Amino acid sequence: MCGITGWLSFERDLRAERAAVAAMSQTMACRGPDAEGGWADRHIAFGHRRLAVIDVEGGAQPMRAEVPGGSVVTTYSGEAYNFAELRAELRGRGHRFATSSDTEVVLRGYLEWGEAVAGRLEGMYAFAIWDGRDEKLVMVRDRLGIKPFFFSPTGDGVLFGSEAKAILAHPLAKRVIKADGLREMLNGWNTPGAGIWSGMREVRPGSLVVADRSGVRERRYWELGPAEHTDDLDATVATTRELLDDIVAHQLVADVPRCVLLSGGLDSSSLTVVAARRLAAHGERVHTYSVDFVGRNESFRPDQMRATPDSPFVHDVAGHIGSVHEDIVLPYTSMTDWENRKAVIAARDFPVGMADVDVPLYMLFKAIREHSTVALSGEGADEVFAGYPWFHVPEFANADVYPWMVPVLAAWDDSNANAMMNPDLRAALDLETYFKDSYRDAAATVESPPGETEQERRMRVMCHLHLTRFLPMLLDRKDRISMAVGLEVRVPYCDHRLVEYVYNTPWAMKTFDGREKSLLRAAAGDLLPASVRDRVKSPFPATQDERYAAELQQMARELTADADHPVFRFANRAWAEEVLRADPADIDDSTREALDRMIDIATWVDLYQPEIELG
Repeated sequence: MCGITGWLSFERDLRAERAAVAAMSQTMACRGPDAEGGWADRHIAFGHRRLAVIDVEGGAQPMRAEVPGGSVVTTYSGEAYNFAELRAELRGRGHRFATSSDTEVVLRGYLEWGEAVAGRLEGMYAFAIWDGRDEKLVMVRDRLGIKPFFFSPTGDGVLFGSEAKAILAHPLAKRVIKADGLREMLNGWNTPGAGIWSGMREVRPGSLVVADRSGVRERRYWELGPAEHTDDLDATVATTRELLDDIVAHQLVADVPRCVLLSGGLDSSSLTVVAARRLAAHGERVHTYSVDFVGRNESFRPDQMRATPDSPFVHDVAGHIGSVHEDIVLPYTSMTDWENRKAVIAARDFPVGMADVDVPLYMLFKAIREHSTVALSGEGADEVFAGYPWFHVPEFANADVYPWMVPVLAAWDDSNANAMMNPDLRAALDLETYFKDSYRDAAATVESPPGETEQERRMRVMCHLHLTRFLPMLLDRKDRISMAVGLEVRVPYCDHRLVEYVYNTPWAMKTFDGREKSLLRAAAGDLLPASVRDRVKSPFPATQDERYAAELQQMARELTADADHPVFRFANRAWAEEVLRADPADIDDSTREALDRMIDIATWVDLYQPEIELG
């Protein structure tokens, strides 16, 4: 796992511009704390920050191969989990290797297969290859968008980086955000290819972008589409189990300490028991970590999202498999620590307004990083196996809007999320229309097989949108916050083979036992304690400490003491003043979330100094 960046310019000699690329690379030092590398030729310059995971000694980057006609060079981030199999194949084709790294496998794979190497990789990756033979830059992103990758075309080439901040560090980049960027910033999903900053885009998941003297063009090498499912239920469950076993086995490969994130839910627990069995076969114990808040078990109050605390279930699993377990227990004040919040905003590059999730995640990863460099996470299981409650509520599944946005829009006129926004900005953006238009456009792209029923079509659309719009938002959060502390988080449920297989399984099989995540429960349930196997889904833990609202009020007062603070281009001053006068005990969850977002926006504005253009 690493941070990559670079600059292509056909009108400059970039050998004299190394300092600019080094400055871009430096913005991502946290992504690669182990080493820094750079390389430049006449029209191309690469920067690289390395987190050493595979071949710690030999995998330095950028990595170069000298071949007839010129140099072929790569700057690479991520993991190709099938690198050992590909190396064996390439050796059979006559390639020789100087390292045992997956980076060299990708480079040699490009020499053998050209751009088609992208379709041969299994894993999470974002990489750029300069092919000096044709003077072209090839930028590739993994199928699900697990690793971030941004680019910004220029007049004579392109700038690129793992994160937007790398591009923004370049003198040619402007910190301008227009209306569409603000809409993207304020929505509840990721639009494939869209960026926040004007002129900057993402390499779409499953795509590659080629830049040469004729311009910049993009093409897909993978899409999530329909395929015939011929297995019966027993075979489907068995195949799901086999895929999960194989995926976990590959993702446990590392030359550094690794662990599993354990929440006590079905997703992380299934992953943990499969990993534990794999490691036990080699005489190892799995290391597990969980996060919680001080006093939460004693004062826990069930709500619509969380029926039970995590801790008892975490300990059931840890005891069941004999893991080396540690609870990371946080005070609620960790979420109102300015340094923590600034670190999260800087990591994510824009204000999401989920500090009650993001900051604890950051603190968890920071604590884990003291012991491990790689962690396996259960992220993605809800999207793959239809685990969210709204999958199973007809009015959500049949709504003409993203299902996770149904309750938001139902209360839109009176919601705190709406009321918190500056009225002029709210009118200019017209988010409600944008939300509905985005859904319509996204749903129209979903392909159906011949003869599919209307019910199957509806659920296929729902699953597709979760995998292509909702999941990328969660993957981005996981990547940004983990890499902010130099921790590589792997997501086995997002292996494209598992995603494709389950996506094309009929809805009746996905819900055959009348519950959510039927296939996962059937595939791994026999390995789990009964308490966890039967547990209802519970999201990432959040503090229920009533003092948190009062702390948020104080943070907002400090930020908005200046009546001219630019946050009020985004936030409604009258709403903020009313909330700051309120008794903390009267601040409900919706108001607290909106206040959290206002503080995040204010922090982001101070850090990034964006120019807003709505004309």
